[in-house]
Amino acid sequence: MSVSDPAPQVPGEARGRTAAAPVLALAPEGVGEVAAGTDLADLLLAALAGLGEPGRLREGDVVVVTSKVVSKAEGRVVPGTREEHLATESRRLVARRGPTSIVRTRHGLTMAAAGIDASNVALGSCVLLPLDPDASARALRGALRTRTGLRRLGVVVTDTAGRAWREGQTDIAIGAAGLRVLEDFAGRVDAHGNELAVTAPAVADEIAGLAELASGKLGGRPFVLVRGRADLLTDDDGPGATALVRAEGGDLFGYGARQAVIAAVARRPEDRTPFGAPVPAEELVAALDLALGAGTARTREGAVLCRPGRPDAVAAVAFAHGWELQVPGGAPGDLRLHPLGP
Repeated sequence: MSVSDPAPQVPGEARGRTAAAPVLALAPEGVGEVAAGTDLADLLLAALAGLGEPGRLREGDVVVVTSKVVSKAEGRVVPGTREEHLATESRRLVARRGPTSIVRTRHGLTMAAAGIDASNVALGSCVLLPLDPDASARALRGALRTRTGLRRLGVVVTDTAGRAWREGQTDIAIGAAGLRVLEDFAGRVDAHGNELAVTAPAVADEIAGLAELASGKLGGRPFVLVRGRADLLTDDDGPGATALVRAEGGDLFGYGARQAVIAAVARRPEDRTPFGAPVPAEELVAALDLALGAGTARTREGAVLCRPGRPDAVAAVAFAHGWELQVPGGAPGDLRLHPLGP
């Protein structure tokens, strides 16, 4: 087994690898049950010791740990069902299909049931996500650096999540310390001379997926050592996995299809933000014409005017695009729309 050193830097490719290099993932066996107060650094080092020399931590290694063992060690096992804790662990509802609720958690993550897990725990209990997964990653990184004397170590805390448009689930990074979570390729040039504009691999999520592949979902191996991407490590704690979370209003899919309709029709002020910033007047006119028929709307002096026939439908489309109806006054006529304020 070989370990890659950080690749030499090439102009225009800061800290990027110039060629493919081996990446190794090791998932140690024999990790026992974790309880509140368990020292994860000691538990991890003991598990890695069982692998012999390959398991000895080295400069540039990344340690991956599941959120469940972090939560158990931090005392986040609580009595009750997922449904009983969903409201306190959620910031808002994103979508609902049958019994499944997809929510935005207190951390900003979009997950089924707020990531609350009722598996591998005593009957009648469930496990909540760590209060602050990035802080958990920083704490484990600090403990490992102290006990090993190593300086360049990365830690990733993972959890399982579904994906829009794709069947199945994969692990993602919900906490991170000591590494760049995004690898920015903007400004680099491909083999054909094309400049890459928006390519930004979420490398922390890719490491999380690799770790799950190595450990197996039912293998009882909550720790994985990933070796060969020392080029991603930082000298400090780094930005954390929080940097991978889009701000409210920045996601094209802030609501599920059904929930978006409900929010647009209800037009509650607290439901505005996920729709994003107000669109230009011309874009709203196009949306109104598409929804209600050609010629429904037009622009005038920075405002949008609509035919008066279907005010509720106009208001719903406008709300979803960051606009609202002005309170009518005077003689009946066109409906007048203006963009919502911040």
